[in-house]
Amino acid sequence: MKYKPLITIVLGTRPEAIKFAPLIIKLRREKSLRLKIILTGQHNEMVSQVMDLFKIKEDINFKIMQERQSLTDITLKIIANLSKEFALNKPDLLLVQGDTSTAFTASLVAFYEQVNIGHLEAGLRTSTLLNPFPEEANRRLISQISTLHFAPSKKAVENLRNSNIKENIFLTGNTVIDAMLYVAENCNSNYLQKINLSNKKIILATVHRRENWGKNLENICYGLLKIINNNPDLFLLMPVHKNKIITNPVHKILGSHPNIKLTSSLSYDHLVEVIKNCIIVLTDSGGLQEEAPSLGKPVLVLRDETERVEAIEYGTAKLVGTDREKIFITANSLLNNHYEYNLMANSINPYGKGNSSMKIIDICKSFLNIN
Repeated sequence: MKYKPLITIVLGTRPEAIKFAPLIIKLRREKSLRLKIILTGQHNEMVSQVMDLFKIKEDINFKIMQERQSLTDITLKIIANLSKEFALNKPDLLLVQGDTSTAFTASLVAFYEQVNIGHLEAGLRTSTLLNPFPEEANRRLISQISTLHFAPSKKAVENLRNSNIKENIFLTGNTVIDAMLYVAENCNSNYLQKINLSNKKIILATVHRRENWGKNLENICYGLLKIINNNPDLFLLMPVHKNKIITNPVHKILGSHPNIKLTSSLSYDHLVEVIKNCIIVLTDSGGLQEEAPSLGKPVLVLRDETERVEAIEYGTAKLVGTDREKIFITANSLLNNHYEYNLMANSINPYGKGNSSMKIIDICKSFLNIN
């Protein structure tokens, strides 16, 4: 019987699950290879929602998540579990996505075991190693030990070449566009109707990054509050992370306003529905900077720096940072200037057209000598 190469995918967080989902669906149909899906459990509950939405089932779940565990705890647990798994079932190719602790640690284990690594969303960079922390260091380190580099944009390709990586760099676009378009076309959640926000003028805001904890988060909330206070026909929908460092100040500043709806984290189908129906998105999320423009929604980035520089260059997003007055002025201008709004809403999304998964599969099959 002809040998079928084994591709192993290791993921641990919701963004990884979303961005891997369309790839997994298509890889499952490939008869010429074997596929194994491993969850680390870094974000167990949120990942399960995504897996259920896309009707994907993992093969192994390490279930490492515990309250108040450190990055070191996460890393050590993944190394211990994945080393045992690779000793029993060594893959021909490991696929990781992005810049999480799961992605970095899985790559490190694969490197030690001399397993080829394919890195999705390779080549994102900021100018500062500690911003964002630990993601910037994670992605730089993954790049240095990966075999195949799947870059989402031309700028990412350039960044990889500037990192002294000379071969196996592929411009594929980002699979998050594949995922979002799939959900937008195939899922009808009626979420906004259920929370009495259908047919309302909505802005969506999300904040979760460690760099925005504390004073930055308070400034963001006051900026959002001023937007709503100055636009009485507008409603703010804000999913709030469970972490009390985020929950407490958000509810204290925004919780009592009648035009502000604070919710728990949205399932991905609900999130896509909200993006489709909102006016603008204010976020510190990397994924939303890529996703929202595909549905024609301008993005205001609540960070001082972004690794998604193409979004800024192409005009689909603007950096506004965490200054409350700048957040208000920029958003208010966008809401009340039709020309400025349409310019952003109609800009070309630099992260692809929804065919990234097939590009990546074709490259993997070629690398593994699969006809």
